[in-house]
Amino acid sequence: MKKTKVREAVLGLLGGAVCSVGVMGCYPLVPAYFAALYLENMKSMLLLGIMYIGMVCFMPATAVIKYAMVLLVTMGAIRLIEWANEGCPTFMAGIMAAIATVILSFAGSLLEWKNQPAPAAVFLEGIFVFGAVILLNRIAHALLEWKQQDTEPEKKMGHANGNGDKLLTYAESFQGLSQIFHTMSAKKSQYTVEELGHVQNELTGKVCASCDSCALCWDRDSAPLYGVLSQMLASIWHGDKPDVELEAKLGEYCSRSRDMVEEAVRVFERTNLNRAWYNRLLENRQVIAEQLDAMAYIMQDCARDERVLDAQEKGTLAEIRYRAKEHGIVIEEMHLVEMADGHVMLTATLRSKMGGCISVKTFMIAAGHAMQKRFRAPSDARSFISKDATPFVFYEDTVFRSVQGISRVKKDGAKISGDNFSFMELDRGELLLGLSDGMGSGSTACKESEMVLDLVERFLEAGFSVETAIRMMNSAMVMKGENDLYSTVDLCQVNLYSGAAQLYKIGAAATFIKRADEVECITSRNLPVGAETQIEIETTDFTLESGDFVVMVTDGVLEYLHVSKPEETMQEVIGSIRTNNPGILAKRIMERVMLFTGGHARDDMTVLAACIWEK
Repeated sequence: MKKTKVREAVLGLLGGAVCSVGVMGCYPLVPAYFAALYLENMKSMLLLGIMYIGMVCFMPATAVIKYAMVLLVTMGAIRLIEWANEGCPTFMAGIMAAIATVILSFAGSLLEWKNQPAPAAVFLEGIFVFGAVILLNRIAHALLEWKQQDTEPEKKMGHANGNGDKLLTYAESFQGLSQIFHTMSAKKSQYTVEELGHVQNELTGKVCASCDSCALCWDRDSAPLYGVLSQMLASIWHGDKPDVELEAKLGEYCSRSRDMVEEAVRVFERTNLNRAWYNRLLENRQVIAEQLDAMAYIMQDCARDERVLDAQEKGTLAEIRYRAKEHGIVIEEMHLVEMADGHVMLTATLRSKMGGCISVKTFMIAAGHAMQKRFRAPSDARSFISKDATPFVFYEDTVFRSVQGISRVKKDGAKISGDNFSFMELDRGELLLGLSDGMGSGSTACKESEMVLDLVERFLEAGFSVETAIRMMNSAMVMKGENDLYSTVDLCQVNLYSGAAQLYKIGAAATFIKRADEVECITSRNLPVGAETQIEIETTDFTLESGDFVVMVTDGVLEYLHVSKPEETMQEVIGSIRTNNPGILAKRIMERVMLFTGGHARDDMTVLAACIWEK
C-alpha cells in the first residue's frame, strides 16, 4: 500500500513536469496525461492542483487559461459518463479530452488570443490527445498495478500446504481406524465348539444342579447322557425344535428331561437373539468403517494442491483490472487459481465505483476477454455488483450445456408417486442426473426415494465423489433400517467439459443412451440401497457428444410392457422418436408405454431424459 501511494505521488509530480512539453504552441500531453490518470482513480483535486502549478510555471498565460478549462471540461465529461454508465471506457475519455481540446483551441482563435496554433496543428493535437490518453492510461495502470502481489498468495499457499499435510495425516489416521473396525466386523454365522460348550454348561447348571440324581447321571465321562444331550442340542441348533425321538431317548436317562428340553429351547432362543444383536453391532461397525473411509477420502481430496497463479499471471490480472475499471468495477482483491482438474477459478472481491448496480455478467465478459476464456458464476451467486465490496467466485465455463425433461405417471389409485428424480449442476462443471424408485407406492415410498436423493445431493455438494456419496447414503439408510424399506438408485454423472460420463446403478432399471445412429442399453443386477451393509455399485463409463441423450426409467416402465424382452422393445421405441427436446422425448416415450399397458399404470412410472449440446 505504501509503495502504491509513492507511485501515485511520483505520477502526480510527473504531471507537473509534462506541462513543459510543447510543440507548435500546443501542449497535448497535458489533457492526455490528466485524463489517463483521472481514470485510475487518483485524487482528482490534488492532480489538478499539481498540473495547474506546472502550467503556471512552464506555459504562457493564454495556454494556461485554455488548458485549465480543457482539464475541467474533461473531468466533468468523464464524470458524467461514469454517472450514466457506471464506468468510462478509455476510448470515451480520449474522445472527450480530444473534443474539449479542439473546441477550446478554436474558441481561443475566435477570441483572438495571442500565440494560437494553426488549424492543422489543432486537429493534429486532438488526434494525438486521443491516442495518448489510451497509451498513457495503459502505462499508468501497469505502473500502479505493478506491486508486490506475490507475497500474500505465497503466504496463503504456504499455510494451505501446511493444512494439506495435516489433512493427509488425519486421513491416514481415519483409514487406520477404518481398518480396525473392518477387522472387528466379521459376522458369526455358525456356533463354535466353545459356544456349544457354554450352552451345555448353562443348561446343566440350571436343571441338573437342583436334581438329586445329578451325581448318578454325570458320574462318569462315558455316561450315556453326554451323547444324548449333545444330539438333542444339535437338533435344536439346526431345526429350532427338539427331535421327538431324541426327546424320548433323553427321558430314558434323565428324570427331568422335559425341563431339560424346555430350558434348552429357551437358552438357544436367547443365544440366537444375542447373536442377532451382536451381528447388528458388527454391521454398525462396518457402517462406521465405511464412513471413516469416506471422511479419509474427502480429507485427501481437500489436501490436493490448488495452484495460485497470481505470480505467473500478473499481466493477465492487471488486464482484468483494467477492463473491469472501464465498466466502473473496482476490484478490491483478486486471485487466479488452477484447480485439480486443470481448469481455472477466479476469486474476486468487487464493488461498483459509482455506487450503482452493475451486472455480474459484465465482469465475467471483461475477465473472459482478458483471459481468452469464458467464465460462469455459481447458480446461487449474486446477479449484481453493488457499492459494498462483495466476494465472488467464477469458474471456467463448460464446453457443453444440458437440457432435461421428465414424464411421470402415478400408479392407478395412488395420490403420490413413489418415484423421485433430481437434476443438479455442480460448481465443478458436472451434471448429475438422479432417479430413485422407493419400494411400493404412495407417500411412504416417496419419502424413502426422496431421502435417498437428498442425501446424495448433500454429500456431492459437500465435495464427496459420487461413489463415496452413495456409500455414505447407503450406510445412513442401513442404520435407519425402518420396516425393511429400500430404494433403487440410478445416477449419471456427466463432465460438461469433456462429455465423459459415468453411470452408477444400485438395483435400478436399464438406462438408454440415444445417439445419432443407435440406442445403447445399460443394465444392472444388484440389490437396492439399504439392503446390505456392503453395497455393490455397478459403474459404466461412456462418452457423450453434442446431441446425445441419456434416458433413465424406473422399473414400472419396463415391467408392464408385456413383452419377452422389454429392454430391446424400449430401445426400438426410443430410436423411433425423432426430436431434439428431452421433454418431448420423455413425454412420447411415456405415451408409447401407456399404449403397451392399455392405459393402465400398475406401478409408478417415471421417464427422465437429458441431452447435452455444445455451447
